[in-house]
Amino acid sequence: MPLPSTFDRLCAILMKDYKLAAGQLTQDAPLEALGIDSLGVADLLFNVEDEFKIVLPPEPVALLTIGDVARYIDQLAAAQHVRPQPPMPPESAAPGSP
Repeated sequence: MPLPSTFDRLCAILMKDYKLAAGQLTQDAPLEALGIDSLGVADLLFNVEDEFKIVLPPEPVALLTIGDVARYIDQLAAAQHVRPQPPMPPESAAPGSP
């Protein structure tokens, strides 16, 4: 099974945290039109850092669409030598361990 794309994983965050419908989420969907203002983008980027295991630079960047955010994540992941992958499930405890 192929790994979900950065865009797909970003959409999952948007659906969960912002209660957006999948049909609203396209590459060119403006964040503002989805009800995500500049404060919402900052919050989204904190979630992105956690999900994608990347570190965001302190400099502001113009992110107007969902596609902009996905491309930004991919650029940062490449620069930080991180491959954006879904988190691994926790390993189950070995038999006999507490």
